[in-house]
Amino acid sequence: MSGADAPTGSKVAAAIRARREAGSGAVIGYLPVGFPDLATSIEAAVTLAENGIDVIELGMPYSDPVMDGPVIQAATQKALAEGFRVRDVFTAVREITSRVDTPVVVMTYWNPVEQYGVQRFADDLAAAGGAGLITPDLIPDEGSVWIAAAEAADLDRVFLAAPSSSEARLRQSVEASRGFVYTVSTMGITGTRTDVDSAAHTLVDRLREAGVEYACVGLGISTATQVREVLAYADGAIIGSAFVRALAEGGLDALAEVAADLSSGATVSR
Repeated sequence: MSGADAPTGSKVAAAIRARREAGSGAVIGYLPVGFPDLATSIEAAVTLAENGIDVIELGMPYSDPVMDGPVIQAATQKALAEGFRVRDVFTAVREITSRVDTPVVVMTYWNPVEQYGVQRFADDLAAAGGAGLITPDLIPDEGSVWIAAAEAADLDRVFLAAPSSSEARLRQSVEASRGFVYTVSTMGITGTRTDVDSAAHTLVDRLREAGVEYACVGLGISTATQVREVLAYADGAIIGSAFVRALAEGGLDALAEVAADLSSGATVSR
């Protein structure tokens, strides 16, 4: 279960809880493993942690990223061209968690996990110090194998909720998730937007009614103002394209500056 029912093993829930108790919310930062190369992607994740990001989300490059916008697609395609392999994600997680205490979750489409071996993937991720897995294309009622493997490895399992989700599906996502529920703010692909869709607020309210404790909003957040807007009603703000763009255009220095700016939005009083 997510939220208050989550076992003490949930590193992500602990990070979110600490932010809530401090009167604000968590900022979750996404970067793809292997972009622009493996070593730099590890340094980039450490940079996020050192500049106020509460949870690191590492994206596993995939050849058919149906949910990703153009900025992230370009980065993951470069990582694949550079020779990314699934084992690299465990190397990255191990290196990052040896240097910072920030929880690290992996975001991946389901096919690579299935090909690698579900329990083997869970065990290797846990052994590397990983906190859990976000599975955007795996729905809870088809996720029993993963749920069992994650429980055996004491990993968080993060399922998605969208504005189009039925009440029954929202309840499934709440009950199947541990750590938080990934709340998709808009219908469509990831990428920065001028305004975060107001549907996100309604969706978080629906998740609260379904019993969620921790709902974090992603897709389209790119400014500190938007972070503040989201954290006024949600437990976390998930940022991806803004960080990937900063890394691509200005390297680690630019990424540090953007991370510090966006994490400054997590000062709203609840």
